[in-house]
Amino acid sequence: MENTNDWLKIVAAKDARIAELEALVKFYEWQFRLSKIRQFGASSEKGILAEQLGLFTEAPTAADPDAPMPEFEEITYKRRKTVGKREDDLSALPVEVVEHKLPEDERRCPECGSKMHEMGRDIARRELKIIPAVVKVVEHGRAVYSCRNCEKNGLRVPIVKAPVPEPIIKGSLASPSSVAHIMNQKYVMYAPLYRQEQDFKRQGVALSRQTMANWVIRCAEDWLHPLYDRMRDILLTHENLHVDESSLQVLKEPGKPPTSKSYMWLYRTGGDTEKHIVLFEYQPSRSGEHPKRFLSGFSGLLHSDGYAVYHSLPEEITVIGCWVHMRRKFTDALKTIAAKERQGSVAQEATCRIGKLFWLEKQWKNLKPEDRHRLRLEKSKPLAEAFFRWLETLLCLPKSATGKAINYALDQREWLMNVYLDGCAEISNNRAENAVRPYALGRRNWLFCNTVKGAEASAVIYSIIETAKENGLKPFEYLEFLLESMPAAKMGHLDALLPWGESVPADFRMPVRKGEVSNAEEKRDKFYDVLCAGILKRGA
Repeated sequence: MENTNDWLKIVAAKDARIAELEALVKFYEWQFRLSKIRQFGASSEKGILAEQLGLFTEAPTAADPDAPMPEFEEITYKRRKTVGKREDDLSALPVEVVEHKLPEDERRCPECGSKMHEMGRDIARRELKIIPAVVKVVEHGRAVYSCRNCEKNGLRVPIVKAPVPEPIIKGSLASPSSVAHIMNQKYVMYAPLYRQEQDFKRQGVALSRQTMANWVIRCAEDWLHPLYDRMRDILLTHENLHVDESSLQVLKEPGKPPTSKSYMWLYRTGGDTEKHIVLFEYQPSRSGEHPKRFLSGFSGLLHSDGYAVYHSLPEEITVIGCWVHMRRKFTDALKTIAAKERQGSVAQEATCRIGKLFWLEKQWKNLKPEDRHRLRLEKSKPLAEAFFRWLETLLCLPKSATGKAINYALDQREWLMNVYLDGCAEISNNRAENAVRPYALGRRNWLFCNTVKGAEASAVIYSIIETAKENGLKPFEYLEFLLESMPAAKMGHLDALLPWGESVPADFRMPVRKGEVSNAEEKRDKFYDVLCAGILKRGA
């Protein structure tokens, strides 16, 4: 009998071990499938959400009969005709007219031989003409004046010279246009300095990358940093901000190996202002002390992802969680599931429920904050609370992709629900993610910063450029304008040089063509309207 019990124990242990290994193999399959999708698949969630369109006629698997049924709206669309689109695309460009006429001896009538007159003209075709950048030397000559009378009769002859604008770097070939061009190429067009060095060499200019780096750092410190400080002061007066951070590699950072990570922190205004500010700040670590110090004196709403350091900020700062980050966990879980098994899965049901909230937010995006807040409490908050109650009833393996998504959502519940505290709060932190994306794209090309000064200068320049772009300015023209104006500007005149300042020329504004933005939004909104309208039919 003892032998039988021993064998049963051995079999039970083997069965437990087999079940453990099977779960481990399944977990590795999930991770492998997700890594392949991240490496080779589309990063957009649209494809995953589109697969749910076929589910709208199905009965809901986990419906809450007590949840309120959302109201339906009839949605109509107007699509602009494509006639005249080329004229719209070319309307902001200068026009150069080239006239083509017949010689005098060819202006004879082919029928009678009489001289023909010009009865009119037509446009044979239109072309785009590109004029590449031209490098030339500008010599600032100045007149020198003296007095003839003093030369003849006086004991002293005064010499007066015509005034010359102050250079941005004394004893250097740097000019506002050249430094603005280098900054624009690196931070807007993502062209590293070594590529620019090669391009200058092809134009016959021996301009080393070290010289360009010195110009950029010096101009950022001397002329752009005061404007950066002024924008930070204005930023902290707002009551609705977004924050994010992205990694950075600095090769020569004191006390750290070259392979270590540093960080570029981003702070920006919310959608409730017409004067947008985007600020980057370099820091050697991801410590919570950095946002605490930067946001000293700020009181209001702060949108962030789920990074824990934001949750330890002073109590006068209300942290708003990002529902997009939370939804992404479920869409990642959905990607790990085989297509034939997705229907009726927990991950799919979760994305449907979250999709209702985003659809409602889109309907209210043009409302006043107080009206949006009232509708959120009435229609959206009950759905969110029902979503979290539903998550608490689920049983999933904690290490599975779905289990991790559920645990993440429940852990972030407090900050995710803070969106219902104020009508100015936003349901996502996409504003910060979109603002940090140009920096991330540039980092793929220039890879790293050589020194701490270079990293700090990059933060200042990115701040000026991204703030200019957010306010509809052309980055190169605005940078050149600042480098021309700042050497003679006084501290009290900085506000006039800000992107919305009165001194900024109107022709620096980027042209907005009629229908350009609305057409792009129409395609995106139409997809989500169809998708979310179907989701709403499924009930709460």
